[in-house]
Amino acid sequence: MDISKQKELARLLAGFRRYGTAQSGLDPALVPPDPATAYRIAAMVEEELGWEVAGWKIAAFKQEMQRQLRTDAPIYGRVYAPLVMAEPVTRVHADCHGPIPEVEFEVKLGRDLPPRDAPYSTDEVMDAVESIHPGFELAECRFVHDDNFPPLPAILADGAGSGVIAYGPAIENWRDADIAGQEVKLFRNGELCRSGTAAEHIDHPVVPVTWLANELSRTGVGMKAGQMVSSGTLTGMLQPKPGDTFVADFGPFGTVTANYV
Repeated sequence: MDISKQKELARLLAGFRRYGTAQSGLDPALVPPDPATAYRIAAMVEEELGWEVAGWKIAAFKQEMQRQLRTDAPIYGRVYAPLVMAEPVTRVHADCHGPIPEVEFEVKLGRDLPPRDAPYSTDEVMDAVESIHPGFELAECRFVHDDNFPPLPAILADGAGSGVIAYGPAIENWRDADIAGQEVKLFRNGELCRSGTAAEHIDHPVVPVTWLANELSRTGVGMKAGQMVSSGTLTGMLQPKPGDTFVADFGPFGTVTANYV
């Protein structure tokens, strides 16, 4: 895929975000040949938009979700300002593209994790974390999920389906709390529909964040203080309908609410 095609796809994807649009399918000539190319195009989308990267999303940290998303490794994407916001969050369903609400721990960095030669350890990343919050990732995809849905590298170039990060209050004394073992329950319109733990799906929120820190270090991007990282779904993926209210109950860590109107 030559640089002209990469730039063409970056302009297309930036336009989708700038104007709130989506499309069915993608010209095969514009599908990135591999994840590395896709992530380079995602960086070009950032440059094309000129928007601040306020956070990151991580998905498919373990094999079960990797099978669902047709990947053999975790994936990531940029989350742009002002789409990192305190809950409760309300989204207009008709304005969303393939919306997927996912219950996640949101990890806020207190200091930079810049590119470097040596890999970051989990302890180093833990020390760089300012706070951990209960939250939602309200994912979207700028490609219509139909029979023409393009291969995964096209989705990676689109930020791996990144949308909104909605976060609740910071968890007090999070370093001493049983974050990994805490059961989280997802209610849809008052009815329990899903549950899960970090231990099942991501081990601990800082573990996937460490993976991301090393991926971004390796590719010369790095992470910045103040960015919020959505660390991976604890309850899988589901499709909302207009009028749905989702409440994620993190037990002693609080609740977060997302509405689709």
